Amino acid sequence: MKLIKNIQSIAKEVLRQEAEALHNLIGLIDEKFENCVYAIINCGGRVVVSGVGKSAIVGQKIVATLNSTGTPALFMHAADAIHGDLGMIQDNDVVIVISRSGDTAEIKVLIPLLKRTGVTMIAMVSNKESYLAKNADHILHAYAPEEADPLNLAPTTSTSVTMALGDALAICLLEARGFTHDDFAKFHPGGALGKRLYLKICDIYPHNALPMVSENAGLQEIILEMTSKRLGATAVNNANGKMAGIITDGDLRRMLEQHDGGNILHLKARDIMSKSPISVSPDEYAVKALELMQTRSITQVVVVEDDAILGFVHLHDLLREGLV
Repeated sequence: MKLIKNIQSIAKEVLRQEAEALHNLIGLIDEKFENCVYAIINCGGRVVVSGVGKSAIVGQKIVATLNSTGTPALFMHAADAIHGDLGMIQDNDVVIVISRSGDTAEIKVLIPLLKRTGVTMIAMVSNKESYLAKNADHILHAYAPEEADPLNLAPTTSTSVTMALGDALAICLLEARGFTHDDFAKFHPGGALGKRLYLKICDIYPHNALPMVSENAGLQEIILEMTSKRLGATAVNNANGKMAGIITDGDLRRMLEQHDGGNILHLKARDIMSKSPISVSPDEYAVKALELMQTRSITQVVVVEDDAILGFVHLHDLLREGLV
């Protein structure tokens, strides 16, 4: 089977139409959108999202985004609402009803029931003249002039617009609530994403050996310390027990290049070490160490607090934790 039209041109046209609809959505963000944000912030309850068909699927995604960004939300299918699910709605909730046309049979049945509960209702709708729009307390105008399919029937552009508007709403609520990095981490503890959000340097470095020599250590002691601890580096302490620097495999190679054919047995740790090593504090997030390693093209960072070396974090540690 061969398409009459070029496949690439079809795909590009779909994306062009959807991108244009999303861009036009920017011009529809006004005080009515702000009123919807304030209605949710001030309600004291949850956001209940409802819809049917593809709108229901998009509604579930919006609910997931709201919950993960600090706004308690749940989904209620419009068709199930009349069979008992209306019982999930509490007096101080806000209900968002999603429908492109705003005139589907299920929506027309649901609206009077919602109005009877007395809750605040927001219509996320394309048609502002629809039954849903005219009966809602607030409108989120998810305008989609036409779908991307040639029949103008399959929910494509409209679902993209609705989902994007839901994202905009969620992020505005996030900002208004002062939702922080730590708050996000509490809601996303699992997997690699969770670790990027909550894993700290202090969770990693205590499991590693701590190679350490004094400033006066000779070359043999330095090499034995580095090889025995297997981190490819050793810390160097001064007479006061504070960090003087570190010596890495790279420092040893550079030392050998500089003294090619010369006597190196007289060299001490203070002659070889890097005096300003890349360091992190124990309370820093592990992902910060990863960023430093990537930008500086290094394989370990030293953990320092109050000028004292506490340990090392190696790239292998971050690989093992699934951050890379």
